[in-house]
Amino acid sequence: MGGGIAYQSAVKGTPVIMKDINQAALDLGLKEAATILGKGMQRGKVDVATMASTLNSIVPTLEYSAIKDVDLVIEAVVENPKVKSIVLAETEQHVSDDTIICSNTSTISINHLAKSLKKPERFCGMHFFNPVHKMPLVEIIRGEKTSEDTISAVVAATLKMGKTPIVVNDCPGFLVNRVLFPYFAGFSRLIMDGADFVAVDKVMEKIFGWPMGPAYLLDVVGMDTSDHASSVMSDGIPERMQKIANDPVTLLYKADRLGQKNGKGFYNFSLDKRGRPAKVAAPEAYELFAPHCAAKRDFDKDEIIARVMIPMANEAIRCLEEGIVASAAEADMALLYGLGFPPFKGGIFRFIETMGLANFVALADKYADLGPVYQISDGVREMAASNKSYFA
Repeated sequence: MGGGIAYQSAVKGTPVIMKDINQAALDLGLKEAATILGKGMQRGKVDVATMASTLNSIVPTLEYSAIKDVDLVIEAVVENPKVKSIVLAETEQHVSDDTIICSNTSTISINHLAKSLKKPERFCGMHFFNPVHKMPLVEIIRGEKTSEDTISAVVAATLKMGKTPIVVNDCPGFLVNRVLFPYFAGFSRLIMDGADFVAVDKVMEKIFGWPMGPAYLLDVVGMDTSDHASSVMSDGIPERMQKIANDPVTLLYKADRLGQKNGKGFYNFSLDKRGRPAKVAAPEAYELFAPHCAAKRDFDKDEIIARVMIPMANEAIRCLEEGIVASAAEADMALLYGLGFPPFKGGIFRFIETMGLANFVALADKYADLGPVYQISDGVREMAASNKSYFA
């Protein structure tokens, strides 16, 4: 991730100092940047001069003294609050008083991390999506003490990097992950009720339009990452996001089936005869789930879509009602750019409004007995009754 962020800044003309505590990590970061550029050259999109200037703009160092004059620091160490807090506190000691400090975190509270700093007003979250060079969105997370000058400067820096910034307020999972994990929870419950994960993926890809169905996406994200993030969401929003007993994701994680990163998850991953990536549904996954799931049965495509999308829609609505995101349009853009939400559907709020708020309320009520993530807020019920729009 650090190498990807360094590449993205350097390729857009901003010199970068890449700091770490050991040379191997620096070498890995430089290798990541070189690999991205190398692939670009193979496709004819990057010339030799661009490759040379980009790599020359990334200066690796083991010394804090090298960052004493920088304008912006983006911390991208392991997703562990204790480690991040230590690194942020150390960093603050070695930069100037007006240097802006950001944390690239996908789950850890910005307000919590800010406690490690003497000047929290110059601190915010800067959540990049993986792979950095391909994913256009950056979530900028405003903490309780973050100044507006800090937010403005980080928005400008994000735009200079060629990315699309969305400013959100701090909460568990911020915006994108907060709405993603109820979607995963809906998927897990569907599997436990007897659905075939391959069938669910096919419906969500071929019918709904996602680039990846939920099982495939979980394999790409990784079961270790997903299990950790779901724990964070459970701790932060226990009333709706308690971890599910015998969740298929947790079962895979405990069985060391981490997804693409070790070649086995919901699917088994390999290379075909032409050396291209291939995946097949894993018999081992079915065997792992069987003792904890209902007997297999077919689900109608409309029920599959409803059971995975209602939780996402409900949480997006709550994010808007709570002021985590400023507008429905910004929420839609975040999901389009951060999750690959089907562009022709326009985003989660456009999806809800195309269905009609009254129809959405009726559909959610149909599944309300499945748990809190299916139960709508009073706000959306009132909007439906008043025939209001999220885009008014």
